[in-house]
Amino acid sequence: MTSNKKVLLAFSGGLDTAYCVKYLSVEKGLQVYTATVNTGGFTPEELTGIAQKALSLGAVQHKLLEAIQAYYDRIIKYLVFGNILRNNTYPLSVSAERTYQAIALAEYAKALQVDYIAHGSTGAGNDQVRFDFVFQLLIPEIEILTPIRDQQLSRQEEVAYLQANGVQLDWEKAKYSINKGLWGTSVGGAETLTSHLPLPEEAFPSQLSATQPQTIEITFSKGEITALNGKEADPVAAIQQIESLASTYAIGRDVHTGDTIIGIKGRVGFEAAAALIIIKAHHTLEKHTLTKWQLYWKEQLANWYGMFLHESQYFEPVMRQIEGFLEASQVTVSGKVLVKLSPYQFQIVGIESAHDLMNSNFGDYGEMNKQWSGEEVKGFTKILANPIHIFQQVNSSHD
Repeated sequence: MTSNKKVLLAFSGGLDTAYCVKYLSVEKGLQVYTATVNTGGFTPEELTGIAQKALSLGAVQHKLLEAIQAYYDRIIKYLVFGNILRNNTYPLSVSAERTYQAIALAEYAKALQVDYIAHGSTGAGNDQVRFDFVFQLLIPEIEILTPIRDQQLSRQEEVAYLQANGVQLDWEKAKYSINKGLWGTSVGGAETLTSHLPLPEEAFPSQLSATQPQTIEITFSKGEITALNGKEADPVAAIQQIESLASTYAIGRDVHTGDTIIGIKGRVGFEAAAALIIIKAHHTLEKHTLTKWQLYWKEQLANWYGMFLHESQYFEPVMRQIEGFLEASQVTVSGKVLVKLSPYQFQIVGIESAHDLMNSNFGDYGEMNKQWSGEEVKGFTKILANPIHIFQQVNSSHD
């Protein structure tokens, strides 16, 4: 590698990517161009700080790639439509984010006409596959560099290298790997490498500051948020507002254990207040406005969609077809959902919808039947039981 060759580095401002800037410029003699794909989770001040950090570490140029709206339109919207929680726990915060970040970086790499593209993923996680997979599909002519993975570095070794090159870091702050995005924040550290230790309170970016419970109102129109507390808001703005409000209650914290793409079990902490509240609110509204079989088939296909997205299969053609099904299912998913926020938890209070299937004249569950008689139920039940009666009669003589 010579000094006139360029590399584009996916730069988050964290320890791993800070190491990569120094290593690629000092050890490999490359012109390092850095880019941060903003998929939410950053304040303007944080984005300014990330740019300054990249340049101070030796980057030739830093670029902010704004992608929040596109990220919502192409991915998050369908995670809401599908009520997708991996292993009934994790809202795919990083899984979804990395895929779209890789797409944006590949497009920028083409424009820059770089010789290499680099990321700071380790060799033991999912992100390496997500970045590599998209880069190989979209920019196969550009070689991928992965210093952390190739050298099998620990976080402490990275800190030591940076300190030896004049970069002072606080190990207490650097020992946790934090990835912030519109759909949630992941937290990794020494505790998540075990099967029994919980993350300490201070590891989570948002701390409890609100103790008085309050109820919020989320309005959906065809599955997408259109208002919060009666005030119109586009979905992205509503997600950000809910996150800002609910995170003060320390809502949405959990630790997820699951199967990685590379075959080992992985454990990661996360906080995703908005994602969990919105998914649960949306799902509750669907229970009132969709039929039994709509709900059933949505669940089957959404589970596949989430698994494919997690395992870097965003470009598999069936994903667009599942998206079409999910979007078509949202025609009647409109109404208001009331959610009570309290320290460390939330509760879905109830819904209001013109499409509420409980608002019928057929009967009140457990109370009154209005459109059928008791005799009609007896006949219905008799016919319903026929398959089991037949099975028992045919097989009883063989017992």
